[in-house]
Amino acid sequence: MKNFRFVLFVLAAILLVPAARAQQNGVKADVPFDFAVGNRAYPAGEYTLRAALNGSGVIRIENMNEISAAFTQTNPCSKAKPAPETKLVFHRMGGHYFLYQVWTAGNSTGREFPKSRIEVELAQNHEKPEVIIVAAVISR
Repeated sequence: MKNFRFVLFVLAAILLVPAARAQQNGVKADVPFDFAVGNRAYPAGEYTLRAALNGSGVIRIENMNEISAAFTQTNPCSKAKPAPETKLVFHRMGGHYFLYQVWTAGNSTGREFPKSRIEVELAQNHEKPEVIIVAAVISR
C-alpha cells in the first residue's frame, strides 16, 4: 500500500510540474497607449499576460509599471496557420484602443478578449476598427 501511494505521488508530481511551468509562461509587451479590456481601462505601460488557470480561459493582466493586476475571461480563437510572432492585437476606434487578441509564436490558437460597452457602441455607429499590432515576447 505504501508503494502504491508513493507511485501515485510521483505520478501526480510528474503531471503537475509541466502544468505549473505552463502557467508561469506569459506574454510580455510594452503598450505605448492607454487601452481597454472589457469595461476596464489600462494606462500605457509594460504588461504581462498569462493564464490564471490552465484551460479556464481566465487571463491575468499585470501592469509591471504600477504593480497591479486584473483578471478577465477570454474566448479561444484560431487561425489556419500558426502565428509567426508573439503579439497583442488591438482595435482602434474613435480614438480609443481595445485589446482584441493575444497570440504566441508557433501556435494556431490564441485568446480573444470581451468587447467593452464603448467598443460595441462605436461598432453600432458603423465605426470600422483599425488593427494595431504590438510586438510581444514570451516571458517566464
